[in-house]
Amino acid sequence: VQLQASGGGLVQAGGSLRLSCSTSTRILSSYVTGWFRQAPGKEREFVAAITWRTDSTDYGDSVKGRFTISRDNAKNTMYLQMNDLKPEDTAVYYCSAKRRWVGIQTSADIWGQGTQVTVSS
Repeated sequence: VQLQASGGGLVQAGGSLRLSCSTSTRILSSYVTGWFRQAPGKEREFVAAITWRTDSTDYGDSVKGRFTISRDNAKNTMYLQMNDLKPEDTAVYYCSAKRRWVGIQTSADIWGQGTQVTVSS
């Protein structure tokens, strides 16, 4: 498994969760890594991404100002800190990796398994 997501769970609206994605040095040092999510009956949605070269980040409009993506190279782990969670954030969250920044909001080259996040109202 090249990308292993964890940290999902049940939280009340307004609460916080931190997702983790364990990966390899090879991926973290040469891919754009990020997160997508998919709610029941909806299409997969881009959440956030971070580059390997400059640590530049990008966020989906619905999470800007609430979610923060980061990574710890020493631990080969990427994180998604989610604050002020809302019921509409309920989804399965997937970590992803892509060789190029172009198209980062619409596709990935490698997908990890998902972790469920449920936000109760």
